[in-house]
Amino acid sequence: MPKITYKDIQGASKTIEVDNGLSVMEGAIQNEIPGIDADCGGSMACATCHVYIDEKWFHKLPKAESAEIDMIDMAFEPKKNSRLSCQIIVSDELDGLELTTPEKQT
Repeated sequence: MPKITYKDIQGASKTIEVDNGLSVMEGAIQNEIPGIDADCGGSMACATCHVYIDEKWFHKLPKAESAEIDMIDMAFEPKKNSRLSCQIIVSDELDGLELTTPEKQT
């Protein structure tokens, strides 16, 4: 199973194994990662699963679709490396992925 490291803005981190086929958000919810609330359950109707992808990983992910980009625009402090974790599907290629939750979500 791929390992994903979830960090908060203060630097605290937790690395967990997430099953292939789940979203990064689902892995966070199942493991009670603070800062990823997923109020809409992953239907891309909110931005409470907004994360900052570590720079070394950002270009390894599939590009965000226009609906995701529109929702990120409504997130707290979006950045060029912002993504919705509900839209990132875990696979072996993502083993070692690192991301950070925005300050307002912690």
